[in-house]
Amino acid sequence: MKLTVIGYYGGYPANGVGTSSYLIEAEKYKLLLDCGSGALLSLQELLDPLTLDGVIISHYHHDHLADLGVLQYYWQLHEERPNQDVLPIYGPTADPLNFGSLTWPHASVGRGYTADDTLTIGPLTISFLETHHPVPAYAMRITETATGEVLVFTADTAYFPELAPFAHDADLLLTDTNFYDDKTGKKWHLTAGESGQVAHDANAKKLVLTHLPQWGDLDQLVAQAQAAAGSGVQVSHAQLRQTYSVK
Repeated sequence: MKLTVIGYYGGYPANGVGTSSYLIEAEKYKLLLDCGSGALLSLQELLDPLTLDGVIISHYHHDHLADLGVLQYYWQLHEERPNQDVLPIYGPTADPLNFGSLTWPHASVGRGYTADDTLTIGPLTISFLETHHPVPAYAMRITETATGEVLVFTADTAYFPELAPFAHDADLLLTDTNFYDDKTGKKWHLTAGESGQVAHDANAKKLVLTHLPQWGDLDQLVAQAQAAAGSGVQVSHAQLRQTYSVK
C-alpha cells in the first residue's frame, strides 16, 4: 500500500498547495481520502480522475471536500468510465444533509458509514473512531487485507487518549497537525508535540504530519513532533505529490 499527498494545508490553500486530500493505492485499487480545495487539479497531475475506484470523506468541513462537487461534475461530463459506471463516495451518515449530496446523477453514489462500521473497500479494510471536532469526524484505520499493512489517519481532531490505542502499531500514521507547540486557547487540532506523543504511545513506525499551518517553519513542526515521538519513530511533514510507502 502507498499514500500520495494531493493537498496538505488546513483551512485554505496557499503557496500553490491545496487542502487535505490523499491518494491511497493498494494492488490496482485507487481510493481518494478526502477531497479538499485544489484536489482535482493536483490529482490530474497523477492520473485520470475517471480511474478512481472510490472516495472516502472523513467529515464535511470545506477544506476536506471543497473539490468533491467538481469531481462529481467531472464524472458527469465524461462518458468514458474505464472501471465502473458511477463513483462510490463513502461518507459519515451522522450529517444526513451532506451525506445526501454524495449521490449525484450519472456521476456518484453515496455509501454511508458510522463509527461502529468496518468497511471492506476493494483490497482494504477500514474501521473508524469518532474524533473530537466541532462536527462529526472520523479517524480511519486502513489495513491492506493481503499484507496486513496499516495506515492510520487521525482526520481533524483535538487530542484525546483513545487516539493512540486506535493507531496501535501503525506502519504509517498521518496526523492532523495544525499547530506548533506554543498554541494556546481552544484547540480543535493537534499540536506537533501531541502528534508525536500519539505516535510514541501507539508504537507507530512512521509519522507524517499533515493539515499543516500556512505559516512558520515546518522543519520546526517536525522537530517538535520528533522530540515527543522519540528516536524510534521516523517523522516528516507532508509534501505535495510525495509518495510514501506504508510499510
